[in-house]
Amino acid sequence: MRYFFKFLLFFYCFVSFAQLPKGFVYVEDIIPEINVELRYYTSNNFVGKVIDGYHSNKLILTKQTAIALKHVQEELQNNNLCLKIYDGYRPQQAVNHFIRWANDLNDTINKPIFYPDVAKENLFKADYIASRSGHSRGSTVDLTIINGNTGKPIDMGSTYDFFGEVSWVNYDNISDIQKANRKILQKVMLKYGFRNYPKEWWHFTLKGEPFPNTYFDFPIK
Repeated sequence: MRYFFKFLLFFYCFVSFAQLPKGFVYVEDIIPEINVELRYYTSNNFVGKVIDGYHSNKLILTKQTAIALKHVQEELQNNNLCLKIYDGYRPQQAVNHFIRWANDLNDTINKPIFYPDVAKENLFKADYIASRSGHSRGSTVDLTIINGNTGKPIDMGSTYDFFGEVSWVNYDNISDIQKANRKILQKVMLKYGFRNYPKEWWHFTLKGEPFPNTYFDFPIK
């Protein structure tokens, strides 16, 4: 019986500490107060369903990325602002789910919300959907800024994951306030070592990411 309990203890420790590959962390362990709303763990996304591989609302990133985000959060908090994260590490199985969805041209349930002006068959050509995602390397995040008092996102001129030119970083036909809000996000993210994807104001990747050529597929749980 003694050996049985030792085995159980060993198994518990193994499961507890071997859930993530080396170099990855749960971001809440680094930034306990981080606001996380993984959209692919919900039906509030362009597919309209929970996406494969998203089994919990747990934000996972490489340790270097989480530490850099901590610096971003701390600077924003000095101005009564905070980060809100919509996506971080994304398993390859989720990307494969996107690919299957994109190839089903009859499934357009959320087209009016997320891609009203883009034909679904052109989502690949326009680089809104890809067979590989930087998110699967663990150092890319989708995020916005929220008001520290209300918790509401500040106005960026378009919603998260909206496929269209209005989401491009330098899109000009938005208000001065919306432009200023985008500049706040760009400035603080660039300051702490991130680079932006020009077609998505919310999308940033850590410069010098630790796994630049590795696409992971472990589930989020």
